[in-house]
Formats: sequence, C-alpha cells, structure tokens
Amino acid sequence: MKKLLGVDIGGTKCAVLDGEASEEQILIRRKEVFETKQYPKPEHALEKIEELIHKIAGNEIHLYSGIGISCGGPLDTKSGCILSPPNLPGWDHVEITAFLKDRFGLPVYLQNDANAGALAEWRYGAGKGLSDLVFLTCGTGLGAGLVLNGKLYAGCRDMAGEVGHVRLSEFGPVGFGKCGAFEGFGSGGGIANLAELKVMELTQRGKKHPLTELGITAKNVFGLAKEGDKLCREICDTAGEYLGRGIAILIDILNPQAVIGGSIFARNYDLLMPAVTRAVERECLPASAEHCKILPAKLAESIGDMAALTTALGNGAGIGMELNRSRGMQYER
Repeated sequence: MKKLLGVDIGGTKCAVLDGEASEEQILIRRKEVFETKQYPKPEHALEKIEELIHKIAGNEIHLYSGIGISCGGPLDTKSGCILSPPNLPGWDHVEITAFLKDRFGLPVYLQNDANAGALAEWRYGAGKGLSDLVFLTCGTGLGAGLVLNGKLYAGCRDMAGEVGHVRLSEFGPVGFGKCGAFEGFGSGGGIANLAELKVMELTQRGKKHPLTELGITAKNVFGLAKEGDKLCREICDTAGEYLGRGIAILIDILNPQAVIGGSIFARNYDLLMPAVTRAVERECLPASAEHCKILPAKLAESIGDMAALTTALGNGAGIGMELNRSRGMQYER
C-alpha cells in the first residue's frame, strides 16, 4: 500500500485527504474540508492547506509517496501553476506545487479536475482495464478528461478536453459564454438556465410551476422529474438529447471504448439515458457507437476525493508505472 495525500480545490470548498493505494483500490483514511470563500486570497488558502496536511500527516510525512492536487483549469501542469480559473477569482499564477514541495519535500502533481477524474475512473472506476475513454465532469460546469491509447491526453497547453465550449445549437442555455454550448446542456448551471426559460414561458401564460417556490436548480429539476413532473421531464429530455449529440461527436472523433459521465449524469442516469441513446443512435457512426459504452461514473460522490489521491500517484498517466505494468499500457510525463 502507498500512503498518499490529496488536495481537491474547488470554488465552493477545498479538501485535504489522506489515503492508501493498492493495485485495486484507494482507501480514504481521513478528510479535512474548508470553505474556499473563507480564504479569498490564494496565499491564505495555501497556508490553510499546509496546516491541514500537518494536521493529517504529523511527524509521519516522510511515509507518504506524494501529494496530488485536483483543481479547475486553466493550469500549467508542467510547472505546477494554477492560471486564473474562473471559479477561483484572484488565483492568478499560483505556483502551488513549488509551495508544497518546499514545505514537505514530497513529489507534488497537479491536474485539472476533468483529467484527474478521468484518471480516477480509469484506474479505479468504470474505465478500469480500458485503453481509450472520455470522462465528462457534468458538474457545475462541463469538461472532459481524455485517456487515449493508454495515456492521458492533455494537449500542448493543457487545454484538451474543453468540450463544454463546443456550440451544439444557435440558441439554448449559456455555458462557457456561449448560448447553446455543450456545457449549457450538460452542466448543473446550464440545466438550471434551461429550466428558467421553460418556467418563464409558463409564468407568462399565467401558469405557476413548483420550481418557482422550490428554487430553480438542476437538483430540483431532477427531483421533480423523478416524481413525474411533466415540465421537468421535458427539460431532462432536452438535456439528454443535446448531451447525446455532444457525446456522438466525441465518439465519432475519438472512437473510445467508453464515455463516462460524472456528477449530474451519474446521479440521473436513468432519466437522461433514453434521450442520450436516441441521439447517439441517430447522430453517430454505427460501427463506433456499437463499440462504445456510455456509463455512469462508478466513483460517484467520491470522485473529487479519488481524483486528487489518484493524481498523487504520478502526473501524466497519474497512475504510477509500477502499479500497472501488468496492463501492458504505456505512460508519458
């Protein structure tokens, strides 16, 4: 077993994790969380992360193999620098790996949350044993982590997988600053945006919908849809249709063995999948679609924690060659 430390940095909260990794699983031993807004300046957040690592590891820091950091992009993983993520205002050119290496003397690896999630699902989740997969975050935003030919693919500037920016329709919910973007149909914020438009239509016709009292959020949309609400079912069908169109594009271009959806997709798989399937069957090359499974993330609600800890195994593939030689895959830094 390898002892690992993970840091999951998000716009709402940050977590510091203690885990142990084997060939088959990572066990989360301990988790400490703080709200990101409590530390609006990145230097103060880094000091809090340092404090929590000391709290977790104590005098046994030398027993840990490395520290993995999962954070929304843009990032420069080679230099270990966070580059002004939109959900982290003020985090401009934050050299986080150098900071933690200096404090703890351990290898430190940085990945964006989509790539880190892809690594976790590849190593321990629904993508285990595959050489080619796409992981879709489907959370507050929408991004993709790409494992191609047994290697994480990040692109020349760590910008590969920004599929949320692809426009699927001339009009629709906004994502990535674009009406009708993939993120607009496949993220929590986008689905709430779509629901607002639908509820506004009803309101202007003099009708009231339960969402006006509950609050227009993706969580409430899916909750009411599960109870049989007609409008919320229609919203789910629309989201599923465009998710399917986006997934079909990815399948046609990349020919993966699996597309794995996290967060919203995983939690609401049964609601979304019928429309996703119809769109993929209509839009995708049959030979490619036939050999690609569309799956919910297996790591589900623990994906953020597992992503950070998996990243601690090593950058690039994020897995560690010594743990995977039996798979016959290749890895690159």
